[in-house]
Amino acid sequence: MSNIPETGRTPRVQIRLIVIQVLVVSLLLTLGGRLWYLQIRQGDEYAAKASGNHVQQVVKPAVRGAILDARGVPIADNETRLVVSASRTELMKMKDDGKAVLARLAGVLGMTAKEVAEKVRLCDAETPQPCWNGSPYQPIPITDEATAKQALQIRERTEEFPGITAEPTAVRRYPAPGKSQTSQVLGYLSPVTDEEITKAENTDSPYLRSDQVGRSGLERTYDKELRGKAGVTRYEVDNLGRVIGEAESDPAEAGANVVTSIDSRVQAVTEYELNEAMKAARLEMDRNTNKLYEADAGAAVVMENKTGRVVAMASLPDYDPNSWVGGISGKDYAKFTSKKSNYPLLNRAIQGQAAPGSIFKVISSTAAVNAGYDFNGNYPCPSSYSIGGQVFKNFESQGYGSINLGRALEVSCDTVFYHLAHEQWKKDGGNSPKKPKDWFYKTAHQFGLGKETGIDLPNEVTGRVPDRQWKKDYWEANKDGWCKTGKKGGEYAEQIAYENCLEGMRMRAGDSVNYSIGQGDTLVTPIQMATIYAAIANGGTLYDPTVGKAVISADGKKTTEIEPKAHGKLPMNQKTRKQIEQALAGVATTGSAAWRFGGWPQDKIPMHAKTGTAEVYGKQTTSWFASYTPDYTIVMTISQGGTGSGASGPAVRKIYEAMYGLTEDGEQDVKKALLPKPQSALPKVEPDGSIHAPTVKPYLPVKPSPPADTQDLATAGGGPLLWRRD
Repeated sequence: MSNIPETGRTPRVQIRLIVIQVLVVSLLLTLGGRLWYLQIRQGDEYAAKASGNHVQQVVKPAVRGAILDARGVPIADNETRLVVSASRTELMKMKDDGKAVLARLAGVLGMTAKEVAEKVRLCDAETPQPCWNGSPYQPIPITDEATAKQALQIRERTEEFPGITAEPTAVRRYPAPGKSQTSQVLGYLSPVTDEEITKAENTDSPYLRSDQVGRSGLERTYDKELRGKAGVTRYEVDNLGRVIGEAESDPAEAGANVVTSIDSRVQAVTEYELNEAMKAARLEMDRNTNKLYEADAGAAVVMENKTGRVVAMASLPDYDPNSWVGGISGKDYAKFTSKKSNYPLLNRAIQGQAAPGSIFKVISSTAAVNAGYDFNGNYPCPSSYSIGGQVFKNFESQGYGSINLGRALEVSCDTVFYHLAHEQWKKDGGNSPKKPKDWFYKTAHQFGLGKETGIDLPNEVTGRVPDRQWKKDYWEANKDGWCKTGKKGGEYAEQIAYENCLEGMRMRAGDSVNYSIGQGDTLVTPIQMATIYAAIANGGTLYDPTVGKAVISADGKKTTEIEPKAHGKLPMNQKTRKQIEQALAGVATTGSAAWRFGGWPQDKIPMHAKTGTAEVYGKQTTSWFASYTPDYTIVMTISQGGTGSGASGPAVRKIYEAMYGLTEDGEQDVKKALLPKPQSALPKVEPDGSIHAPTVKPYLPVKPSPPADTQDLATAGGGPLLWRRD
């Protein structure tokens, strides 16, 4: 028999198999032991090392798009500056919270340690400006005016300035072409907050911690378009910060350019003439108080009649928007928000509310016609009108006999409107109305008053139409106070409070007659009145006022035009509109504004106007002037400035003269005309981002005559710096 086992394996083969099995088991035991050692015994150590390998993001901010005037002239763009920033996160890791580093930095920058420390502290309810209101995790700019020498010192001595960077950065610039500020229209930027970052996380326009956000004006309205998209490069780094690979990269996309309907030249003239009118008003005596007019604030709007586009918008007092670039100083912030400086951040063209005075009479005239009164009927215009022993006087107590509504508009006869409003009040039921028609209040709402115009600027206010509902709501809110302080037969304020306590919810006769001439509790804004007068000029369409005209991509390939939109029609037929228009032409030729428009070329450029002088309790009168030509509407108002024709009228005429190129004798010089017709074409943007814009060539359109060298801005004084027409 054979000695070979039944398995067929020889002893030698069996030995080999056993050896192999032992080796396999040994390898498995070794591998298992190693895994136990790595995962159990040394697991925490290696987990810590692995966590040191992570992804770091390097953010390259997108270049913010420019804001251009209608011809392509930048009114807000960017420039490269050396920006010194501090990482608050790095500073807080130091034993002294970075105080020593900031003190050394202050010495290099020529600042005090306190100034630098204030820049990096975080804003809260108890911390005054200056402070940082952006994310605490992004670099905080200390200055954007560092010199090359200062930046070099910081970068060469990095060990002395940990957490401090000095880099060339694109920052916002407001060039103020032609000396126009356009402050409140443009707005300003400030850093994004953590709350804003969180809110925008799941939107199509998320924020990065490095973003600057528009806080007011066009910068806020078109922030999404202007901001662009920041570039983000993600690097894999080890625990020592060494780059071990690039994960991914998203290139930055520059923001789009916003083209506006603003004409910088007209804006410069408007700001200048408004300021000059206010200065002139301060030299005039208020005959009621025997004091000089204060003329403490004003606004002006220049608008295209057929589109609602805003050509110029001025508000005084104003401010330099460059003050916000790189972080506003505590001194400037206090100035901009103080009562003493009269709140220059306020855009009085859309946020300033005041009684309109007689420029409201176009609404009252329409209301009277809609209520059934004949526009050409005869209405008495005595020097005063009495209701229950209370006398309501005509302006300067002048009477004009029996006149129609057109003539009442021309000479601004108050008593005609007192009579009509009183008659309608009685028809509505007087103190005991059942189903009042309320034509005068209804018509004001139809004209768009008491609500926003829809302009593409933030924080527009609504004004106020003091109708029956408002009277009721106001009485409910104030009756307790009136009843507590009111006293029959007491001082003036006490007697008024007593009367309001008893019947403040009622629409009294005195309320109605005051309302009819734009007095009492009525409040309007300049942009509302500009919209109304432009509608009278264009045939009756109430346009949403717009400042933005188009959005053009950074490479010029995509253009999105912002088309004019209407929000209603005037509540009048064409016959009434033409009758009112004829009366407004009479205001400029034979009426209350005629003394300011002598020599005007009425046959070539028909002028229509309405003056307004609104009384304000406890203050001097508010000056109003509303006007239009076939192309443009201009409304100007000056708080505590006196009469409409006296204070605002001359300034409005000078703006028109600059736009149409008119001389004092009414002749037209086309070469000097800034904007004889509305601008229609859009500026061209090249693929490299360059913009075709006319060259700025300043000259003086007002006396004194320009010096021989009109290019010398230092010697060209005496008027606004504008541009020649190219």
